[in-house]
Amino acid sequence: MICVSVWCVKEGFVFKLCGLFRTMCDAPPPVSKEGDSKKRPLQEDSDNTDLKKQCVEPDRVKRRKVALLFGYSGQGYLGMQRNPGMKTIEEDLLTALLKANFINEEAFSTPQLIQFQRAARTDKGVSAVRQVVSLKLPEDVKVETINSHLPAQIRILEIKRTTKGFNSKSSCDARTYSYMLPTFAFAPSGVEPSESYRITSEVMDNVRSTLRGFEGTHNFHNFTSRKKPLDPSAIRYIINFELGEPFISKGLEFAVLKVKGQSFMLHQIRKMVGMTIAVARGLATIDTLHKAWKTERLDLPVAPGLGLVLEEVHYGRYNQRFGKDGIHEPLDWSETEAEAVAFKENFIYPTIIQSEIEDKSMMSWLETLHLHSYCIREDNLSHGLETLGEAVDMIQGIDDGDRLATLARVAQVVQEGQNVMCNGNSNQYPSEGVSSP
Repeated sequence: MICVSVWCVKEGFVFKLCGLFRTMCDAPPPVSKEGDSKKRPLQEDSDNTDLKKQCVEPDRVKRRKVALLFGYSGQGYLGMQRNPGMKTIEEDLLTALLKANFINEEAFSTPQLIQFQRAARTDKGVSAVRQVVSLKLPEDVKVETINSHLPAQIRILEIKRTTKGFNSKSSCDARTYSYMLPTFAFAPSGVEPSESYRITSEVMDNVRSTLRGFEGTHNFHNFTSRKKPLDPSAIRYIINFELGEPFISKGLEFAVLKVKGQSFMLHQIRKMVGMTIAVARGLATIDTLHKAWKTERLDLPVAPGLGLVLEEVHYGRYNQRFGKDGIHEPLDWSETEAEAVAFKENFIYPTIIQSEIEDKSMMSWLETLHLHSYCIREDNLSHGLETLGEAVDMIQGIDDGDRLATLARVAQVVQEGQNVMCNGNSNQYPSEGVSSP
């Protein structure tokens, strides 16, 4: 029963309206001619509820946000990131999760539904020792089950539960890469690079001195492409850059460069390595590196992609905030160190060494090193040298004779268009080109 009183004032009289709404509320509902209520039957509401339940029934598995640590050899893959119709690491990873029934078809087609995110992208052929992706997976997920559906060159190492807001990319505060190469790349001026070359302690000291020049905060616009000199995103911080001790494998001496930085741009590490080799070979000086931090666009080489490896992604800030809260584990992966090292030595290093022996990518690339001026360059030459770099990447699978012939033809085209301004003067390259067999 509802009783509402309404007082109205009009021309000095007060009226009280009471009971009107009581009458309205007490009145029976209108009935149709057939005597049926116009309200929908209760059964209809029940049926509608069942339909709504059916919309969410297909995947009622309870999921948690996790960080998935895995390693892979990039040989034969067109990079990490998924690309429809292409063979990528993510495609094989998502396929394995689908076969293991840890994701459904909808999540496989649209990984954003499970908040899938990679910590770092890797290019064609590039490997990773400790890559991380964040996503939502069932609580009963098992590493062994996923690995049973993956090829041997991709291994899940560990899965850890994280906070709901964890994002493997944005939560990452540093990344470490390595670059493995034959030491003959550092042979000084006047010394012919060969497979019998063995690096000296003096050369190693010089290389380490050059690497230290990259450390700190600098404008790396000269070490990537399509980045303007005044673009704030070109400012990057390199924490350390080191050269490891050399070792011999299958008659070749190799060494590993290792660089840790907050983040890296496209081809940045490969251009840093290329610059280091050019200084060691006497084609550039440490002053060239100092000029590279300025706004002028310099002509710098890009080292081959073979040998580049993502070693680790770091979560220092995340670990400091959540790693000791008693709920979440720190993402330092120390417990998987032995397994990660074994995977690198069994699947990644052998692939790099064998590819270098068979394809001689570093030796072929060194033949093009003198074509760069290491000075201010014009746009037309920029395009020509980028074409040359692309040619080096594309011909890895071609026979030795055809490979060198292709390089010679491309180099000839580049040299015909040379007109590089170096310190304000026209600089002509050496007349000799890449010799064909």
